[in-house]
Amino acid sequence: MAGNSDTVRKTPPGILLIRRLRGRDWSLKTYRYMILLVTFIAYACYHASRKPSSIVKSVLYPEPLTQQHPWPMGQLFLKQDFLSVHQKRSNHKGWAPFNGSDGTSRLGEIDVAFLSFYSLGMYVAGHLGDTLDLRLFLTTGMIGSGIFVGLFGMGYFWKVHLFGFYLVMQMVAGLFQATGWPSVVAVIGNWFGKRKRGLIMGIWNAHTSVGNITGSLLAASVLDYGWGWSFIVPGAFIVMGGIIVYLFLAAYPEDIGFPYIDGSVANAETVRRDEESQIKGNEVEVQNNISSRKGSGSRKSVGLLQACLIPGVIPFALCLFFAKLVAYTFLYWLPFYLSQTEIGGEYMSVKTAGNLSTLFDVGGIVGGILAGYISDKLKARAITAATFMYAAIPCMLLYRTYGGVSQTLNILLMMLAGLFINGPYALITTAVSADLGTHSSVRGDSRALATVTAIIDGTGSVGAALGPLLTGFLSERGWNSVFVMLMVGALVAGLLLSRLVIAEINEKTSKSMTPSTGQQNFEGAAYQPLLSDQR
Repeated sequence: MAGNSDTVRKTPPGILLIRRLRGRDWSLKTYRYMILLVTFIAYACYHASRKPSSIVKSVLYPEPLTQQHPWPMGQLFLKQDFLSVHQKRSNHKGWAPFNGSDGTSRLGEIDVAFLSFYSLGMYVAGHLGDTLDLRLFLTTGMIGSGIFVGLFGMGYFWKVHLFGFYLVMQMVAGLFQATGWPSVVAVIGNWFGKRKRGLIMGIWNAHTSVGNITGSLLAASVLDYGWGWSFIVPGAFIVMGGIIVYLFLAAYPEDIGFPYIDGSVANAETVRRDEESQIKGNEVEVQNNISSRKGSGSRKSVGLLQACLIPGVIPFALCLFFAKLVAYTFLYWLPFYLSQTEIGGEYMSVKTAGNLSTLFDVGGIVGGILAGYISDKLKARAITAATFMYAAIPCMLLYRTYGGVSQTLNILLMMLAGLFINGPYALITTAVSADLGTHSSVRGDSRALATVTAIIDGTGSVGAALGPLLTGFLSERGWNSVFVMLMVGALVAGLLLSRLVIAEINEKTSKSMTPSTGQQNFEGAAYQPLLSDQR
């Protein structure tokens, strides 16, 4: 490929370096693996930088323990005996302004400040993501997020006790965090067709849980040196991720010389031929059509209203509102809940609770992959998502009722709850958003991937803000009230998909009565345009 083409298509500098070192280019398949890896790392960094606030809650607002028994969970989950934990908890006065009688409420307000600005920023970020260079947009968001997450932690070293300082840091961090999800989903949608999209994105979406686990372990590992480090280390982590994105992320196949990719058979054949005529050195250009000239710099954006009118966007967005309300309550409050709850007659340290809460996300990894696989097999996104949400209700009830019986039962029920709670959340924010973002009603060269993703996940993030806020108030009345809220949220999430579920069932019924003709896809009879291919 000629050098000037690389400039026009905004080829990432890391890829240019690899081409020069190797003397030849990678195949399309290799680039796809690279895109999966870079976007996986990127969003894992985003989620890792969100976990510190949940880990330090019990340090900012400590409560005295009443039982004096060890919690024998091995080296990972307990490195100190209960007596030392009790002494530290008793001597530690917390951190003003969070250590007063309204401490849990203020912690909830900090969470809602972040998530409110995150959800508001999501709508703007989605539109910008369809307009600007996604690589630079994502890089800016990651570095900005890292700076403000780190500044929150600097409040410890600067001895800041002003509530407004922490509130503003969370608000600005939320705005920068909003750049992440629309961008990475748009990039994946640009590089992959619709075939097995649910399974691919289910596996890829493990970045959410991997990020949560990484963030929890990073924050907990430095907690003994001062809670400020629990923010600074994950902040530095996401800045490093931003550098990787800048160097290696090609937002569109056209940016590095491949034609536009979608799920159609004709284009699949075109791509296959392109692979065979791969670039060698810097002199041979990839043959193909007009689409090879449409890279990051020549994309048309889609308006918010136009994207909202795509069939299926609003029902899935409202479902995600309640699904994320449930998921993010666990994300932000599970470590605090574990540290304040008697399990098998024993309590655990704050550090232990942070480490143990990662097992919820282990279940979430399995749930995301399982939901994607099932939805691909059934060709029924709505049925899969609704079923998982309904199954989450008894799982949460069992966790609250029997989670305190023993440590082993707590772990099993926690992972089971994570599986069913994170499954539909992962499915809707990945495969469904990508399906709808390439909808046939978006005509011409326009693409709605980032915009549709922003609408769905932005609406969901309003619920994500509401859940932790309500938990801050309800927890003062007892944890039973919190779990009732979560179960009602899961029920409503499932019910909101009822129309789409009925449409998919009717489609299955009609297909079983008449012979199938033509290529199968995810389109339902009652809402056939819902998930159809763009071309």
